[in-house]
Amino acid sequence: MDVKSTPSYLYWLFCQFELITCSYLMEPWEKVLFYSFNLAMLGLLLYTTYVCLAFHASSAFQLLCSFLGNPRENALAVVK
Repeated sequence: MDVKSTPSYLYWLFCQFELITCSYLMEPWEKVLFYSFNLAMLGLLLYTTYVCLAFHASSAFQLLCSFLGNPRENALAVVK
């Protein structure tokens, strides 16, 4: 992809987004609300994915270490 055509491609993608969501029919203040809501939802989704992925990766690593014979903590200490 040519660097000179990148802005025009991004503009084309934005136009496609506006056509799919019919946001080209909205008034400017409606667009601001619509886009800010969508960006907030995308941000929350990315943050939640990051937090859950880190938690699951940490749990999987601890489980793997315990299977390999290098437990991080004693199972009896957790029960007590």
